[in-house]
Amino acid sequence: MNDRRHYRAAVIGAGFGGVAVGAALGQAGVDYVILERAASIGGTWRDNTYPGCRCDVPSHLYSLSFAPTPEWTHTYSAQPEILAYLRQTADRLGVRGHIRLSHEVRGARWDPAANRWLLDTARGPFSADVLISANGVLAEPSMPDLPGLDDFGGQVFHSARWDPQVTLAGQRVGVVGTGASAVQIVPAIAPQVASLSVFQRTPAWIVPHTDRPITSWERAVYRRVPAAQRAVRTAVYWQRELLASGMAKHPRQMALVRMVAARHLARQVPDPDLRKRLTPQYTPGCKRLVPSNDFYPALLQPQVELVTDPIERLTGRGVVTGPAPGRTHELDVLILATGFRVTDNPVMARIQGADGTRLADVWAPAGPKAFLATTVAGFPNLFLINGPNSATGHTSLLVMTEAQIPYIVGAIRALDERRIAALDLRADVQERYNRWLDGKLSRTVWNSGGCDSWYLHAHGRNSVLWPDYTWRFRRLLSRFDVRPYHQLGRSS
Repeated sequence: MNDRRHYRAAVIGAGFGGVAVGAALGQAGVDYVILERAASIGGTWRDNTYPGCRCDVPSHLYSLSFAPTPEWTHTYSAQPEILAYLRQTADRLGVRGHIRLSHEVRGARWDPAANRWLLDTARGPFSADVLISANGVLAEPSMPDLPGLDDFGGQVFHSARWDPQVTLAGQRVGVVGTGASAVQIVPAIAPQVASLSVFQRTPAWIVPHTDRPITSWERAVYRRVPAAQRAVRTAVYWQRELLASGMAKHPRQMALVRMVAARHLARQVPDPDLRKRLTPQYTPGCKRLVPSNDFYPALLQPQVELVTDPIERLTGRGVVTGPAPGRTHELDVLILATGFRVTDNPVMARIQGADGTRLADVWAPAGPKAFLATTVAGFPNLFLINGPNSATGHTSLLVMTEAQIPYIVGAIRALDERRIAALDLRADVQERYNRWLDGKLSRTVWNSGGCDSWYLHAHGRNSVLWPDYTWRFRRLLSRFDVRPYHQLGRSS
């Protein structure tokens, strides 16, 4: 058993981000450890096991470019296949041996005297010269503030904490939410339940799903000619980049998406009243577009009801919706498909910077801010995988994850070459960068499209999305530049 306690770099999380950066650190010869809170690796794809769980990004793009697999069975992969790919990749790239399971990081504090990070984990203390947080943007379920939730007499759980012990067959089931997870769950469980109440606050723009099986001969070609699969990935990448034009540059272009989605709705939902309740009033893309061919048909099944009256409270018997005096929907099981804590991820409350301030407190007033989504002023030698404004509304998050890796490895290389102990981002650089970001975001569909989404912080700032093409993000992070940083101390 490895009982070492100090490393050149420590990584929080063994999901896609942790595995990807770990592989790069190993290739660069950096001594590292990955601290994972769970008893197995996998991140989002380990935690989300609900029926119908599938990625809404094409398989060839939702995978690491430096670790392709020719074995995808569908153009959009299901959760078990993605999880298996991630675990096989960790083994293939030699990352598995660096992972410490059941090592939840409870606290991380920068020690300015020693110029290192001091880590408190579930298995004792660790320290590292460099800390890389890859805890994941979709790692912490968002629990809704529903009055009386604790009073409900049936089974209740979040979609990201699916309880396989709960029997749904023949039960009266409720699903709160109509976002990406709910759109997958509802068709998967509708045939087996006695009744299904789908509680909708805001409808989603739903577009036709283009998933199809990847044939055996296609997989054979990918095995024999890897360049063919790379070509497919490249084509999918640039096809997705076209969507950024409408979302980030010219929101009026989303009228075409509106037409496609409205036609999809009209074809699948003949009832005009139901169709009206399922039609969003915001610009497509303001909330994430959801692909599905079976959500609307599921709502037409006789045992399924779409409920659009607001939830007033829960009782021991079920959910009461308004207006007064209210209607009680009697339920045996309640599933909360209510998303994740993205802008207030609790891991940020565990990281303390040079002056002892928690990262969550630094970010609380106006929302998370960073430089190039990767570094934060006042937190020396801290690097964030998929930090603020690194997500995209149109393509694979893994494209952005990979873009950050050369920058992080370059920073560690700069520490070594210059024989300095730490790099701390200049506050003026961070402020100038975020003013530039906010200016670009103001013109995007996510800020101007007329919706209230999880992209926005409680105070209204968009701290989640990158407001441009991903190739520009990749270019900005392709080379590390030491000039935006204070250089602290001398290394031994």
